[in-house]
Amino acid sequence: YIMSFLLPDLGFDYTALEPHIDARTMEIHHSKHHNGYTNNLNNALEQAGISDISIEEILMNLDMDNMALRNNAGGYYNHCLFWEILNPSDKQGLEGDLEVAINSAFGSFDNFKEQFSKAAATRFGSGWAWLCAKDGALEICSSANQDNPLMPGIGCGGTPIMGVDVWEHAYYLNYQNRRADYISAFFNVVNWRVVSEKYKNA
Repeated sequence: YIMSFLLPDLGFDYTALEPHIDARTMEIHHSKHHNGYTNNLNNALEQAGISDISIEEILMNLDMDNMALRNNAGGYYNHCLFWEILNPSDKQGLEGDLEVAINSAFGSFDNFKEQFSKAAATRFGSGWAWLCAKDGALEICSSANQDNPLMPGIGCGGTPIMGVDVWEHAYYLNYQNRRADYISAFFNVVNWRVVSEKYKNA
């Protein structure tokens, strides 16, 4: 039996996002939390007799009552996306098609930032806020726990192109209960080039 999914490399050091996201949080988040979701996902897939299928296909065709698969497939995918859109060195701002789409959907980047931050700040308990692309248009939503918009019936269709983790493990060591400060820091480390590529591909 070959492990289907592997913990992805971050592509940068745990210290690379400081001071916005501290190294200790990054290390625990990646090497413990994401690693746990990865191992549990592989176990859940083995239990369900599922193999040779992409994580996206697993999520889109998910039996939402299979909590082991739902939580761990979600946790695996969500964190993969999260690491991809965080970038310490690529300071390119928002531009091109994505900028046009954001302005057209939300009126301005500031409006977008405010709505996205609000979705993240008001998600009760653990969860995620998402920017999704559907038929070229954009929408913001949030989901509980490790659910995401690819899953059936989550209430925000389309393909997630950007997400922020608002589980306490994502920010508590540095920001304690100040979720809003963490969300605002997150915008300092978004890699808009990657988000733009995801928008094109969606």
